[in-house]
Amino acid sequence: MSFPRALKPFVDFPALLRANGFPGSPDQTMAFIEAVGLLGPRDMADIYRAATATLAPPYERRPEFDALFRFLFHGHSLASAQDALEPDDDMRVQEDRGGTTEPPESDEQNFSGEQAASVELLTARAFAPGDEAEVLRRFRRHAPAALPRRQSQRREAAGRGDALNMRRAMRDAVKRDGEMLSLPRLRRKLAQRRILLLIDVSGSMKAHTDGSLRFAHALARVSDRIETFTVGTRLTRITRAMRLVNRDQALAAAAATVADWDGGTRIGDALHAFLSVPRFASFARGALVVIVSDGLERGDHTAMTRSVETLSRLAWRIVWLTPLAADAGFAPRTAAMQSILPFVDAIGDGSSLERLCHSVLSLKQGRAA
Repeated sequence: MSFPRALKPFVDFPALLRANGFPGSPDQTMAFIEAVGLLGPRDMADIYRAATATLAPPYERRPEFDALFRFLFHGHSLASAQDALEPDDDMRVQEDRGGTTEPPESDEQNFSGEQAASVELLTARAFAPGDEAEVLRRFRRHAPAALPRRQSQRREAAGRGDALNMRRAMRDAVKRDGEMLSLPRLRRKLAQRRILLLIDVSGSMKAHTDGSLRFAHALARVSDRIETFTVGTRLTRITRAMRLVNRDQALAAAAATVADWDGGTRIGDALHAFLSVPRFASFARGALVVIVSDGLERGDHTAMTRSVETLSRLAWRIVWLTPLAADAGFAPRTAAMQSILPFVDAIGDGSSLERLCHSVLSLKQGRAA
């Protein structure tokens, strides 16, 4: 495919990152190009900010990311780009798009999935067949009526309404030789509110990831407007995968799209990357935001707190579903979870597919704002 000459570097840079072990999706490439367009750009600093926000390089590989950026956009040689890397970094820089490089193995092992980790671990995932047919059937039957609604700008005929239906009134008057026996009314229609679903796929959520993805697919089948992302050490949009009708095909597509299954936990950085892309941030405006995560943020939780605060100003409502809430005596005790309590509308049980479905069905029905 041929691109305009001015656009070529912005397409080549994500390809160069992928050739050197930085997983990336076509959506991220498009978001990078859109972000550059929104920023101007006035100088190279704007392009760099757009790249870091949309391509979400992991913290421990930022020096290599910077070196590749200088190589492509500043014309530095490969030798000078390599000087910016850590002395023990043996990652090879490859210009060829077809080149492959194995990501560095993580020194931090997390076999149980019970603790949060900060190191990024890039893996593939296979989903085992599930047997929750009755739960999903009941969810699909009741969800359309239970999902929150909002008043749209479109209007419909009604016995009582806040506006006159003048078009219908004139038609009736013509039929009755100018007599107007009643004043037909209009009211605003109710439309399903947008849903933004953010699923934690880090190692500490490993035992619950399968159920969360099946829940995401079921929700996508009954919701008119839904956006689905995974968060871990990076942000990945899987909306297109979840829209596939066949569940097994949808899960397979998601498994091929997401690269950081069962890796480290950097919820704050992933949410910050989401909010840094205007197109993504617009998905949260007026939406019901459902976050499926245990909230075990590793290290400083400032980024997570600020991101959730910003989300709360955009969203209609934020519901946080955590598997830790399965315990009857559950209470948010970590510093990260306590810091976001003022910005979250509800915390529910996300320990299983059945509990996730129940939490959504328990939302107040028919609420419009």
